[in-house]
Amino acid sequence: MDTRLAKAHLYGIVDRGYVQEAELAACTHELLIGGVRILQLRAKNLPQEDVARLAHVMQPICQEANALFVLNDYPELAASIGADAVHVGQDAPTLADIRRIVGPHMLIGRSTHSLDQVRRAREEGADYIGFGPLFPTATKPKRPAIGLQDIAQAQKLAGDMPVFCIGGVNADTLPQVLAAGAQRVVVVSWLLQQTDRTQAARQLLHALTPA
Repeated sequence: MDTRLAKAHLYGIVDRGYVQEAELAACTHELLIGGVRILQLRAKNLPQEDVARLAHVMQPICQEANALFVLNDYPELAASIGADAVHVGQDAPTLADIRRIVGPHMLIGRSTHSLDQVRRAREEGADYIGFGPLFPTATKPKRPAIGLQDIAQAQKLAGDMPVFCIGGVNADTLPQVLAAGAQRVVVVSWLLQQTDRTQAARQLLHALTPA
C-alpha cells in the first residue's frame, strides 16, 4: 500500500459543483496546506477535455506537496496523465477491467453503500473504499443515507483496506462518525464552503488524529 494512503485520515475532494475553475488552484493549495494528503478532482458532467484541463492544474500542485492526486471516474484519462489514483462508483466496470486500463501501479478506489459492496470491493482488489453516504447530503441528493450503524462492521470486513466514511461529514457530525468506529473520512461541501479552508482542514485533522 502507498504509505501516503495508509497515513491519510482526511480525504479531500475539489468538486466543480462548489469550486469555480478560477479558484481551483487556490483551493487545492489551501487544502494541502491544511494537511490534506489525498485530494480528488470531481468534475461531473463535463467534457473529458475540460476535465483534463482541470486535472493539469491540480496534479502538479499535489505532486509538489507529495499528496495523492485522485481523478474521479475517467480511468483512461487517469492513465494518460499518470494520476496517483482513480476513484469509481458502483456503476463502473469491474476493477479487473479498470486495472487493465490504468496498469498495475495506480491506486483504485471504489464507492460502496452497503456491507455487501464493501465485501465485493475487497474481493475485487480495491486499494481503498468510500463508505456512505452516512447522512443526507446535497453532494449526492439522490442517494439515500445509510446511517452509522454499519461503520464498525465495514471496517472489519475491509481488513487492512482503508475505509473513508463519506456523506454529510462535517465538524459537527464528525464526533458521531468517529464514535461509530470510523478512522478516516471524506469531507466535501462543508470544507469547500469554509471561509478559511486551511484552518477548517486542520480542525478536522486534529479531531481525526490521536494525540
